[in-house]
Amino acid sequence: MSPQDASLRAGFLKQVAIRPNAPALVVNDRARSYGELDETARHWAGAIVRRLGRPAERIGVFGSRSEVSYTAALAALYSGAAFVPLNPRFPPDRTRAMIKQAELDAIFVDKLASNNLAAVLNGLENIPPIWLPDTESAVELASVRPLEGKLPPLPPTRVAYLLFTSGTTGMPKGVPIVHSNVRAFINWAVDRYQIQPQDRFSQTFDQTFDLSVFDLFVAWEAGACVYAMSPIDLLAPTKFINKNELTVWFSVPSVPAQMRKRNLIGPGTLPTLRWSLFCGEPLPRASAEAWQAAAPNSILENLYGPTELTIACTVHRWDPRTSPELCVNDMAAIGKPYPGLTAVLVDEDLRLVAKGEAGELCVCGAQTSPGYWKDPARTAERFVKIPVVGLPDEIFYRTGDQARQLPNGEYVCLGRTDHQIKVMGFRVELGEIEEVLQKSAGVVQAVAMGWPVSEGTAKGIVAFVNGVEIDTAELKNACKASLSDYMVPSKIILMDDMPLNANGKVDRAALKTQLESGKIEES
Repeated sequence: MSPQDASLRAGFLKQVAIRPNAPALVVNDRARSYGELDETARHWAGAIVRRLGRPAERIGVFGSRSEVSYTAALAALYSGAAFVPLNPRFPPDRTRAMIKQAELDAIFVDKLASNNLAAVLNGLENIPPIWLPDTESAVELASVRPLEGKLPPLPPTRVAYLLFTSGTTGMPKGVPIVHSNVRAFINWAVDRYQIQPQDRFSQTFDQTFDLSVFDLFVAWEAGACVYAMSPIDLLAPTKFINKNELTVWFSVPSVPAQMRKRNLIGPGTLPTLRWSLFCGEPLPRASAEAWQAAAPNSILENLYGPTELTIACTVHRWDPRTSPELCVNDMAAIGKPYPGLTAVLVDEDLRLVAKGEAGELCVCGAQTSPGYWKDPARTAERFVKIPVVGLPDEIFYRTGDQARQLPNGEYVCLGRTDHQIKVMGFRVELGEIEEVLQKSAGVVQAVAMGWPVSEGTAKGIVAFVNGVEIDTAELKNACKASLSDYMVPSKIILMDDMPLNANGKVDRAALKTQLESGKIEES
């Protein structure tokens, strides 16, 4: 690939040239070919250029798993801009804050998001041009002259997309990913998974979750097809997978956990899959084993990586014979760094820990984001130099995750640094408590939290669990048998379903809010 083509859009454009009639995207059983998406994206890119009269920098994509939202991302890249996903399921205040921070040049809005558009724009100064391709903007976009021939250049250091993640202050923090960051990941993924044009990818993520970039652009790099899944499809994905004969599955581990709870996963029920990938949160051993049995023809891998390190940065290939022994807190190992990345473990003073000791995982290399969007102070805190032999000038990203390196060179994640709390002066790893709970009969998911908290110190532990036919008294006895007294939950709260955030992860903040409200009672 020539340097001028080393961009996120390059793979899609290559497929347009060699297989324009091949399916690229299926949404609600409606297929669109590479050529069809290319034609639409060029019209929309032409509208961007004509309306602005200048090069665009950032284009908002306000939508969810729709033909509009996917096409708008392509149109942004075609116009030479970065795309900025906005989630219609987010509170309007949060979306408005993201629009302000990103200083968007224009916004594309799908049908679902149009219902929230007025609330989002309320009080927003300098509203950028807005297109609603599902409604009144359709004729305008179709009639505008498309961008033809050579598209505006996209240098490797130019931002490809800007994502917003949760911030400790309550305000979203922007993470810009440049083209060289994401190209390094895509090149690795296409080679590792040997993606072919006949592959069929799941799309379980909203575009505000960077794992969606894997599904779209790794598939499009090789001429494969992406099948967008609705939230309803995700409640019972077996039918969707088999109906569409998917070959590549990628989701958060909460999906198989919920399937286990509802008895929706059984041996041999997912025969078409050849790759089963999980990322975004710890992968429980039981979920890995259940999914591997359900998809016997697939290779299962556990990926790990924060947004700042571009989608994922380490990988562990599940082996039913050896992987269970590598689990810590009954969670799968996160494996080794990708080629071109270096991982180290450090203490609070950024000194390398001794071999075999736990420390904060820090990673450097081609996938490392330049820093936080217009936030030099926060960037200086998380993107740092670490005195590593041979890498004196490399910038490492501090993940905030505690990890340990196993004798075989792989890493295991021990939980967030903020999941390590003190109770009665004792340091407690919440993952240890969750491990005991999850090993107990009937438990599918378990979350432990320090509660109540006073002056930064927890007075005790509260646990949330869900599953089938759970006896909370027996759970407390299991904890008493395995844990120190100060680690035994004072309350175990039985949940029908764990609250999930927009990315499908267990929403710990929502659980904390329920505790603070006083409306939740021990089961």
